[in-house]
Amino acid sequence: MEKDGRRKRRRFSAEYKAETVQLVQRSGKSIGQMALELGIGETALRRWVEQAEVEAGRGPEGALKRSEREELVELRRENRRLRLEREILKKATAFFAKESE
Repeated sequence: MEKDGRRKRRRFSAEYKAETVQLVQRSGKSIGQMALELGIGETALRRWVEQAEVEAGRGPEGALKRSEREELVELRRENRRLRLEREILKKATAFFAKESE
């Protein structure tokens, strides 16, 4: 634990997560039981299993694959940048229109 009483957040590799999800799926045990046995938080393990289902095309309607979420983040960033550029151009156009009068 850290000084303030919170646990330090652990990082797991993608390979470890994939192997753990396969172990959960093959074991027939509940996610809670497997989390206890593996020493992993139940919520984290549940998210890994759910995301694996999405990646395999078996997730809930509208759930995004990791690559789709990354693309969405990038598109939103680009959209924000383009809106800002458009505002700058509108202001510059108005400024130069006044100057030419």
